[in-house]
Amino acid sequence: MQIVVLGSAAGGGFPQWNSNAPACRRARAGEGARARTQASLAVSATGQRWFLLNAAPDLAAQIAATPVLWPREGLRSSPIAGVALTGGDVDAVAGLLTLRERHAFTVYATSEVQAVLAGNPIFRVLSPDCVDRRVLPLDERIPLTGPNDPEAELSMRGFVIPGKVPLWLEPDGCDPGLVENGNTVGLEIAERRTGARFFFVPGCAALTQPLLERLRGAPLVFFDGTLWRDDEMIRLGVGSKTGKRMGHLSISGDDGVIAAFRDLGIARKVFIHINNTNPVLLEDSVERREAEMAGWIIAHDGMELSP
Repeated sequence: MQIVVLGSAAGGGFPQWNSNAPACRRARAGEGARARTQASLAVSATGQRWFLLNAAPDLAAQIAATPVLWPREGLRSSPIAGVALTGGDVDAVAGLLTLRERHAFTVYATSEVQAVLAGNPIFRVLSPDCVDRRVLPLDERIPLTGPNDPEAELSMRGFVIPGKVPLWLEPDGCDPGLVENGNTVGLEIAERRTGARFFFVPGCAALTQPLLERLRGAPLVFFDGTLWRDDEMIRLGVGSKTGKRMGHLSISGDDGVIAAFRDLGIARKVFIHINNTNPVLLEDSVERREAEMAGWIIAHDGMELSP
């Protein structure tokens, strides 16, 4: 199985287009801070048919930077066979609009997220006669196929993650609180021939015991690395919300991701969906060294991995 990190940053990317913060200035200058687009993966069993995990707003640029996703046959074609969504946030679904040029592919999402897409008229540009929208059942392993695939080389299982409804669907001035339903899910992808597998959890608002047990002993996990500390954006003066309010855990602290994952026996742990305020993006930061000393890999665009 082949995995390509198309994007590794949280919403807004890194550097964020309107941020003049020191870290973003370093990224623009290429001074020990690599630029990143918004979080998404591409996965394939053979390198022929590829499936995207989330469709970031940067998808056009991500495809252009990833030769395995370029057209190969005829005047118009694409090896992209499908897209699986972990939620309905803008940074997970906006890239679907990039794929509107009548290419046949499958969109997998929970019933809640499919309802979000169906309820927004802009997604009608994905014509139903070539884009197959399939409901992703929870806690059920299903074959991962495009509309014209003769057989499935990969399988997928979706599972509930504590999270939030998409920000753009929140009631005005109201915190809807955490939910545990199909609005936020994690994905387990497996290769049917070899059994190789990995987990993709780019957004998570709380670590529950069932979630930790699900991930225990996994060969590879991509996990929410949005913020180093919960009040990070407030301290830096660039936002008014905590990580928990936005539906994201902190990497550090006694109740953070590093501490919770310490004894899970996961072979490779990768932080993804990293906010532009997070100091792990700076290659010379103390926080970066702390994360790496704890056995974590900091995802970057173009990174290639196999489970």
